Amino acid sequence: MAKRTRITVETDSLLIVRGLTSRRAWCDRCEAEVEIVAMKETGVMTNLDQAAIEEWLDSEDLHHLQSTDGSALICLNSLLARVQKTQTS
Repeated sequence: MAKRTRITVETDSLLIVRGLTSRRAWCDRCEAEVEIVAMKETGVMTNLDQAAIEEWLDSEDLHHLQSTDGSALICLNSLLARVQKTQTS
């Protein structure tokens, strides 16, 4: 009888977003200087609609700051952690 060998390959990927839309700022919840993006840009990175992003904000999974014009800025560390949490669920 022939032996069978099963090989499973597991991969991870990491997308680092840098450019004109991101900048660095202090995140009080991370207690570190992090990359931040405007909330309107998060849908492009996560393929989520604005309602889902706002739900994550309400659950306090996303760390956010206020820009000088009053718009919401999202900590990329918390966004990445939340996306990974969703993928493993």
